[in-house]
Amino acid sequence: MNKKYKDEQKQEIIQRYQDGESVASLVVDIGIPRSTIYAWIKQIANTPSNTKKVSAKNFRLLKNRIARLKGIIEIMKKASCSVSDPLELKLPALESLYGQYSVHMLCEALEVPRGTFYNYILRNKRTNTWYAKRREELRLQIQQIYDDSHQIFGAAKICAVMKEQGPRVSVKIVRELMQEMGLVSIRQDSKGNYDKEMRSYKNYLNQQFEATRPNEYWVSDVTFFRYNENNYYICAILDLFSRMVVGYKVGKVNSTQLVRSTFQMAYEGRQPVLPLTFHTDRGGNYRPLTFRMYLKSLNITQSFSRAHIPYDNSVMESFFSNLKREELYRTKYRSENEFKKAVDKYMVFYNEQRPHAKNGYKTPLKKELDFLNKQVLLELKSN
Repeated sequence: MNKKYKDEQKQEIIQRYQDGESVASLVVDIGIPRSTIYAWIKQIANTPSNTKKVSAKNFRLLKNRIARLKGIIEIMKKASCSVSDPLELKLPALESLYGQYSVHMLCEALEVPRGTFYNYILRNKRTNTWYAKRREELRLQIQQIYDDSHQIFGAAKICAVMKEQGPRVSVKIVRELMQEMGLVSIRQDSKGNYDKEMRSYKNYLNQQFEATRPNEYWVSDVTFFRYNENNYYICAILDLFSRMVVGYKVGKVNSTQLVRSTFQMAYEGRQPVLPLTFHTDRGGNYRPLTFRMYLKSLNITQSFSRAHIPYDNSVMESFFSNLKREELYRTKYRSENEFKKAVDKYMVFYNEQRPHAKNGYKTPLKKELDFLNKQVLLELKSN
């Protein structure tokens, strides 16, 4: 004779099963036949549910609400003050998290009016060194991710990578900084645009590394050096007339910013008389539109090596080979500062003491001084 079970007993057993307990353990614990328990489970599964289905729109709204609440909880944990603290404490606390979360979320977490917070941020932008330093750090990180992606990633993808690396940054901030830096995602599906871009990279030197005067042709490249588990990038610019190093910088990121700061050093130091042609390989740090427009604004012609032809920029290849063989590979540096000082010292040595075969074994400095003296004599004779 089949034993009768109350509904309460059935519900309790089904609940234990739904909570993760196996049918086998229920059989042993309660002594109910396995077939009976499976029959109850099947009955529950076939019973129409009164639960309302959530629409796709409502699901997205709920998901966004959960994400917002999680963000608010994170902010309240990270903030150095609480909701009940005075405004003069809450504003600096939120400022330290600015860029990691939306302004709306920040202000909601500590109950600060958004207008008040915006005014505080804008008022402090000019004098706040923390704000400037943070934006510079973010620029370097964005540039590195952009370069690593071969200029493919846009703001959303860069933001996702930054979220993995830390710190958390909003897409709005990333997009704003990318616009300031002139970084644009390259569309790989447009062969026409790609071919047009490649045709615009003209080679005006064609391996003719001769110049009749200083500041007629400059060549540049970036080399890599690893020291004490750290990567360093050295960007240098040489004048083809004398092979003089007219600008150089050492950085930890191979970026357009490194190239531009090196060029600015050379341009401000030399104050070149135009026309001037600036020749490099096709590295991604020399090709961004902002850098090309910067050179154009100075009326400087930009020249590029052909793709995969290292001999088109062999002067720079030779220079970096000498730098490494004559200095970097010979010394074990005890600190980053010592390494950078060694680079500085070599550049002075190269320009002022090292004879160059191309100059008839004159130093680059001597070659330029001789040229200038000759120009002075010619002017005196003409007068």
